[in-house]
Amino acid sequence: MATGVLRKKNIAEALEMAETGKFKLRRELRAIDLFFLVIGITVGGGIFVLPGVMAAQHAGPAVTISFLIGAVVAIFTGLCYVEFASMVPVAGSAYTYSYLALGEIFAWVIGWNVLLEFTMVCSAVAVSWSGYVVELLKNIGLQIPAAFTADIGHGGIVNVPAVLILLVVAFIVYGGISQTGKVNDIISVIKLLTVLFFIIIAIPFVKPINWHPFLPFGWKGVMTAASLGFFAYGGFDAVTTASEETKNPNRDIPIGLICGLVFVALLYTIVSLVLTGMVHYSQLDTPAPVAFALSYVGKRWGGGLVAAGAICGLFTVMMGTMLGSSRILFALSRDGLLPPVFSHVHVTRRTPYFSTLIVLAVAVLMAGFLPLGVLVELVNIGMLTAYFLTSISILVMRVKQPDVKRPFKVPAVWFVAPVATIGVVALICSLPKATLIRFAIWSIIGLIVYFGYGVKHSRLAQETQSPADVAM
Repeated sequence: MATGVLRKKNIAEALEMAETGKFKLRRELRAIDLFFLVIGITVGGGIFVLPGVMAAQHAGPAVTISFLIGAVVAIFTGLCYVEFASMVPVAGSAYTYSYLALGEIFAWVIGWNVLLEFTMVCSAVAVSWSGYVVELLKNIGLQIPAAFTADIGHGGIVNVPAVLILLVVAFIVYGGISQTGKVNDIISVIKLLTVLFFIIIAIPFVKPINWHPFLPFGWKGVMTAASLGFFAYGGFDAVTTASEETKNPNRDIPIGLICGLVFVALLYTIVSLVLTGMVHYSQLDTPAPVAFALSYVGKRWGGGLVAAGAICGLFTVMMGTMLGSSRILFALSRDGLLPPVFSHVHVTRRTPYFSTLIVLAVAVLMAGFLPLGVLVELVNIGMLTAYFLTSISILVMRVKQPDVKRPFKVPAVWFVAPVATIGVVALICSLPKATLIRFAIWSIIGLIVYFGYGVKHSRLAQETQSPADVAM
C-alpha cells in the first residue's frame, strides 16, 4: 500500500495522455492571453483597498517595499511553476507537478485543496461582486430586496446577483478556451485603464511630505505588510492549469506568467506610492482608501471609479478561478482519482464541460446560500501548500531526473527555490491556528475519498495490475 500511494507519473506518459483523442483539449492561448490571465486573476478589487489598509495598519509609505518583497517570493515561486509548465505542459498545475516528483498521495492532497481554493475564491468573489453591483444600483435609485442580495446566514434567501454572475462566467468558460481568453483580455484592459486613470489623475496631488516618516512602523511592520502583500499575487498558478490549452507552452508560459507577475508588482507598487503621496498614511484606514483619497483632493467621483474597477476586476478573477478549478477536476478524473465523468471533453468546444458544470453548481450553492466566513480562510493555506510543494518538487526533479528536457530552467534554482520555500513556510506559520486545523480536517476528508475511491481506480494502479489481479 505504501508503495502504491507513492507511485509517480511518467513525463512521457503524461504528455501522451494529453494528446489522446478523447482527452485532448484545444490549444488556443497565446503569451498575451496568459499575460492578461495573470492580471485578470491577481488584480481584483483589492488593488483599491489593500495598499491603503496595509499602509495605515502596518508599513506606512514603506508599503511600496512590502509589495516588492511579496513580489520577489511570488516571482521566485512562479519561476518554479514555469519550469514545470514548459517541461510538462498539461492540465493540473501543482497537482501534476507533485504527481511527477513526490507521488500520488501528495498530488491528491494538493489537487483536493487547490480544487477547494479555486472554487472558494470564485464563490467569495461572486459575493463581493454582488455587493458592488447592489451598491451601484442603489446609487442610481434601484433597490433589490435584501432577501435576494444576502445568504441565509445573513437574513436573506439567496444572493441572486452572485448566482447570476456565476452563470454568466460559466457560460463563457463552457464556450471554449478561445472565447474565455478573448473576454478576459478585453475586461482586463478595461480594468487596467481604470487603474491607470486613477494614477494619472492622482499624480498632480502627490505631496512628498506625506512620505515622511517613510518607516513609521519599522522593518517589522514592512515584513508584516509583505506577508499580506504576497497574497495580492495569489492565484497566478491558475494560469498553469491552462498549459494544455496554450499554443506554444514552451515559449508562451514563461513570457506570459513572469511578465504578468512583474507588471502586477509594478502596478501595486505605483498605486501604493501615489496613494500614500496623496494622503498621509494615517488617514487611509478606511474600507475604500482610493475613493477616500480622491474625495480628499476634491474628486467626488472616486467611489464610482472604484466600483467600476472592482466590478471589472472581480469578473476576471471569477473567470480565472472557474477555469482553474474545472481543469484541476478534469486532471484528477483523467488520472482515475475521481470518476471518469469529470474528464469528459465536449466534442466541438474541446473543454471539460461536465467539470465546468459541477464547479458552477458548487460555487452557486456556496455563493448563493451559504455564509462563506471561516471557509474563505482555507483559501490561503491551500494556495500556500501548493506553492510549497511545487518549490520542493522542482528540486526533487533536478536531482532525480536531471536529463529531462527543460525548455525553461529556473536560473540559480538552488537559491531561488529554497528562498521561495522559506518564504511560503513563513507565511504558513503566520496563519491562525484555527485555519491550520480546518485545513487538516479538509485534507482528512480528502484522504477518505482517496482511499475509498482514488487509490483503487488510479490509472497508474490499473496499469500496474497483473493479469491475475484484473481477472479477480
